[in-house]
Amino acid sequence: QVQLVESGGGLVQAGDSLRLSCAASGLSFRYYAMGWFRQAPGKEREFVAAITRSGGDTAYTDSVKGRFTISRDNAKNTVYLQMNNLKPEDTAVYYCAARFDNVLGSRPLNYNYWGQGTQVTVSS
Repeated sequence: QVQLVESGGGLVQAGDSLRLSCAASGLSFRYYAMGWFRQAPGKEREFVAAITRSGGDTAYTDSVKGRFTISRDNAKNTVYLQMNNLKPEDTAVYYCAARFDNVLGSRPLNYNYWGQGTQVTVSS
C-alpha cells in the first residue's frame, strides 16, 4: 500500500519560513518524480514545485521562484519543500504527489499517488 505522509505545516507570520516533509512508503521511491501542489479554499489545486528522480532537475511555479526550494533524499524516501519569506497568499493545504516517470509535470492528473495534505497558514 502506497502512502505519502506530509508534515511540517503550521501557522506562521509573513516573512517566516517552514519546511514541509513528505515521507513515502510502499513504492520504489527513487523511480518516481515528485511534486508539491497546494489548494486554497475555493480554488483549484495548483502546481508548486517538482523534482526528478535523482533530484538533478527541479521546476517551480513563478510565484514561488526564489522563495521555495524542493529537494529529496532517496535514502530516506522523503521529499522536502523549504519555504522562505512566506506570504499570506501562500496559505493553502499543501500536498505531495508521486508520478512513475521522470517528468517535471505540473498537471495533477499525471500524478499517480497523493498525500493527505498539510495546512499552511500565513498571517499578515
